[in-house]
Amino acid sequence: MEKKYNVGIIGATGMVGQRFATLLENHPWFNVTVLAASSRSAGKTYKEAAGNRWALKIPMPKEMEDMVIVDAANVDEVVSKVDFVFCAVDMKKEDIRALEEKYAKAECPVVSNNSAHRFTPDVPMIIPEINDGHLDIIASQKQRLGTKRGFIAVKSNCSLQSYVPAIHPLMKYGVKKVLACTYQAISGAGKTFERWPEMIDNVIPYIGGEEEKSEQEPLKIWGTIENGEIVKASSPSITAQCIRVPVTDGHTAAVFVELENKPSMEEIIKDWETYSGKPQELNLPSAPKQFLHYFTENDRPQIKSERNLENGMAVSIGRLREDTQYTIKFVCMSHNTLRGAAGGAVLLAELLCAEGYMDR
Repeated sequence: MEKKYNVGIIGATGMVGQRFATLLENHPWFNVTVLAASSRSAGKTYKEAAGNRWALKIPMPKEMEDMVIVDAANVDEVVSKVDFVFCAVDMKKEDIRALEEKYAKAECPVVSNNSAHRFTPDVPMIIPEINDGHLDIIASQKQRLGTKRGFIAVKSNCSLQSYVPAIHPLMKYGVKKVLACTYQAISGAGKTFERWPEMIDNVIPYIGGEEEKSEQEPLKIWGTIENGEIVKASSPSITAQCIRVPVTDGHTAAVFVELENKPSMEEIIKDWETYSGKPQELNLPSAPKQFLHYFTENDRPQIKSERNLENGMAVSIGRLREDTQYTIKFVCMSHNTLRGAAGGAVLLAELLCAEGYMDR
């Protein structure tokens, strides 16, 4: 793609906003022209506003250090400088919903990392390799908003990225029930060990709202478009347990699946290793060459060795075997702030650009 798009990061000072900044540095399609945050940060340079709170091992992009933060509430100012925005703000859900709709109604597409609009019926919640067809709902959303090019598209919860991609190629065998236990890194809470010392040598068996998201969001991803809305799938039945563990980055899931039809283990592994989606077909810049990787070793995948696979955009799977209660069980893992958050949103934006949704 020869065209360059000017983009803004709304919520640039938070951990996901920082991840957006590093991913967009030297991006072949996207040029960051606006960094926006709360009124507390507005008027400061990015280095002044976020330097002491920089949470990543990758340094702040040099060309962004002296960019002056704009108040995210000044929608007209931001919109005048961009083709679209990424949104990763830390606000109450009702305030996020209102802010994102304000940008959309100002004819600025919004690619959101936030959960606020995930269950808005005409807002697509996309894992690009799985349900790119849901982008068709954008036409209905524009009609509701009264816009020509403004809309909102969201990515799903970070923990879903570890196990929903592994389940998806198995849907043809009739997935009836899923039990997923996720073991989630502290960066999923926007924290580091320095900011959250009580997580060192500790496990917390509760993450607010996470289990509900894990059980319901996949049903929207696997849903169908009917009468201008995305209607959730009625199956499979999903139950989840979500646990916070002392890991910096990378969400692991132990998954149990009941199937109507029983393929061989070799067939399942082949389904995983050969599966690809629209990002691979279009050769999008952030797309992993191989989406799903299966490891035959009994002690893989592991966080340290696999989380950065294919620049953190691949999903790793291992330990596939038959189960006594369900049909099969396996373990999978993905990088929660790359594939699960900012990286997944950048890939979604690339898909939207490739499909013409960001054109003026």
